[in-house]
Amino acid sequence: MCTGKCSRCIGIILFPLALCAIVSNILLYFPNGQVLQLSEITDLVWFFHGILGAGILAILPAFMMLGAGGAGCCANRCGVSRCVEMALQVFLSLLGLAGGVYCVVFSSMALTGGPLCDTGDGEYIYPFRNNTLEYNYLFNQTTWSICKEPENIILWNIVLFSILLAIGAIEAVLCFIQVVNGLIGCICGTC
Repeated sequence: MCTGKCSRCIGIILFPLALCAIVSNILLYFPNGQVLQLSEITDLVWFFHGILGAGILAILPAFMMLGAGGAGCCANRCGVSRCVEMALQVFLSLLGLAGGVYCVVFSSMALTGGPLCDTGDGEYIYPFRNNTLEYNYLFNQTTWSICKEPENIILWNIVLFSILLAIGAIEAVLCFIQVVNGLIGCICGTC
């Protein structure tokens, strides 16, 4: 498979992943379909790691990758224009890689720290943020009942942040593959 066709395949995979990341991040603002006050939404959602990191920063290289691998063997591009295009793909893929890593980091932090919720006294707090993983809420489902409002906030956050974590990791791997693919295409030729 030539480097252009490989780019095109990666670009095709990146698009739905980026769209899923954007939708997942938006859903985090509306737990169980409820509209909450801004101060009642988990703080790590505001870093837009699904919208910006795994979304926009993955769509940019995907657009560039979809242009590769057209007619024939990589459209038989040669010379300076081929190398410039591949260098641009490498640069955009590095941005996509950074976006995927950004999404993984903030999703991991959100999963570790837990959601912001009302424990029954009308005040929204982070009941699961502590310094030890030994008593982490992820491993002790009986502690989930501490959050009264919004309903099912813990499950909502775990599912959506896990989706974002997986998408970010997959995008980071794909963009890394594209960086290597782009460097090979620039140095060795596209076919």
